[in-house]
Amino acid sequence: MNIFRALHGAFVALLLLTLTACASDDRLVIESRNGSHPFTVEVVDTPETRAKGLMYREALAPDAGMLFDFKETREVSFWMSNTLIPLDMVFITAEGLVANVHANARPLDLTSIPSDGPVMFVLEIAGGRAKELGIAAGDRVVHDRIKNGATAG
Repeated sequence: MNIFRALHGAFVALLLLTLTACASDDRLVIESRNGSHPFTVEVVDTPETRAKGLMYREALAPDAGMLFDFKETREVSFWMSNTLIPLDMVFITAEGLVANVHANARPLDLTSIPSDGPVMFVLEIAGGRAKELGIAAGDRVVHDRIKNGATAG
């Protein structure tokens, strides 16, 4: 009976670890000067998924977003083609620091929105949320894909 309990316990622990590993990619936290701000994110990390992004979406919850993982540090540029809702774009370094924020990108606008230097990630959130939450350059972003060797400044 003790062996059964031990095996059962090991199985449950393994199952919980697996579920945690699978679920962690959708949790992101921005640590700003006025607190921690959690988001549930969709991660896009292929050319096809990054190209589509949040196009054609009619709404985005205030605590939701999309994390673009470019898998290398480089300058990036976005536009709002076929994007129906205003978005804030949070440009993030490989170390997890917010490099810059572009607030309230206009729906359907084809104007280029560049990073202010090389980044590895971009978080898109509902337009106006960055200002509302006090998210700014120098804040730290915590996510399983981001190496957090940097500190908020």
